[in-house]
Amino acid sequence: MSTGELVSIDPLDLKFPFELNKQINSSLQLTNKTDQHVGFKVKTTNPKKYCVRPNTGVVSPKSTCEIIVTMQAQKEAPPDMQCKDKFLLQSVTVGSGATTKDITPELFSKDSGNTVEECKLRVVYVPATQSTSIVAQGAEPVLPSNGPSGAEVSRAYVDSNDKSSSEVRALISKLTDEKNAAIEQSKRIQQELELLRRRSNKSQGGGASLILVIVVGLIGLILGYILKK
Repeated sequence: MSTGELVSIDPLDLKFPFELNKQINSSLQLTNKTDQHVGFKVKTTNPKKYCVRPNTGVVSPKSTCEIIVTMQAQKEAPPDMQCKDKFLLQSVTVGSGATTKDITPELFSKDSGNTVEECKLRVVYVPATQSTSIVAQGAEPVLPSNGPSGAEVSRAYVDSNDKSSSEVRALISKLTDEKNAAIEQSKRIQQELELLRRRSNKSQGGGASLILVIVVGLIGLILGYILKK
């Protein structure tokens, strides 16, 4: 357990019973030791690999919050089962009416004037049969931070949920643009085919019209297939 002036953290190491091709959870308990409300934020050096719930929040006085960290399924094990990933848990006092929406990055910056506690948490892989509740030793202690040193440490960590959300929004926007472009292209082709059909009816008679109908039908099937994709 790590004890600072604001919070205590248990355990200090995030233990994952490592198994290939399987999502794995690890949890920690964050306890507010003060008579004030405390806001917190969790960052990681490898945001694509982990999902943290909640990654920000407010802990009431003398209360405890459970944080669940999920490691995405891994296709291969690291050498000697050693992991270099780390997490950074930052905490700061906030007003009694503060909510999760009020926990912004500015609260933890060196320019805010707030005293920020920071604690590094290591990631440790253990055999799948070993209990994850065993408390590990040797994690780095809580360090009060109110200057450039704390800010420099924070830059190495990225909010995994923020980055994942940005990637999802970018993918949705790209797919939407592609769909709209396909629909517009379909409308233009249909208009051109209709114009050709009218001209053909005037100049070539019924036989050509039948061929044109068949061609239009085939193109319609191709467009339907493209739009479904």
